[in-house]
Amino acid sequence: MAHVSGYDAFASVYDEWSGHMTEDVDFYVSLASDAKGPVVELAVGNGRVAVPIAERTGKRVIGIDGSRAMLAGASERATAAGVTLDLRHGDMRELALDETTDLVICPFRSLLHLPSRADRLRVFQRVADALAPGGRFAWNAFVFDPAIAEEIGGAWREQGGVRHRVDYDFVERRIDLTLADGASVQLWWVDPHEWDELTAEAGLEVEARYGWFDRRPLDETSREAVYVARRP
Repeated sequence: MAHVSGYDAFASVYDEWSGHMTEDVDFYVSLASDAKGPVVELAVGNGRVAVPIAERTGKRVIGIDGSRAMLAGASERATAAGVTLDLRHGDMRELALDETTDLVICPFRSLLHLPSRADRLRVFQRVADALAPGGRFAWNAFVFDPAIAEEIGGAWREQGGVRHRVDYDFVERRIDLTLADGASVQLWWVDPHEWDELTAEAGLEVEARYGWFDRRPLDETSREAVYVARRP
């Protein structure tokens, strides 16, 4: 996950929490297949995407995360799969590589854990610096839906057997995600037009905007924004 150390508390349930999300894996693997590498994953978490990339493409994968517990989970998953990941503890806002790459990815809405526009722009600029000309940056994030917020806000629910509640702060555009044991992390939702602005301000170009991982177009009905940007 992201730079927030609170994710250590989520590490023990993260396999169950994220188990429902599988459709993004093929999408990111396909991008990695087209890359020379190394593939860099920001907020690598438990290796849910990184391990299949290493398995199915043979590419070297650098996985960066702010949670040591998440990185430990990623290491265990890689060992079980018989692959090696280059796992690094760090803050995505401080991304600095000693080599350029042609693919950086940030799956599973992890950019939404950055609290401010300045933080998001800093990540985009760091990614742009890390990319070789023609290199790609791909990420996905939910599109805020007030109807969903009204349905689930403030109620205890289960996802993958993990009991949690989601509370919305509409002024701060923030979501507080709390587990039954009291552990909590935050997300700040972002409108698609801001992703376009951040891309341009970082000196990147939008290559594609999708409304899901099957590459359907992003439109007003989309509940997920899947982006691919490119360094000119």
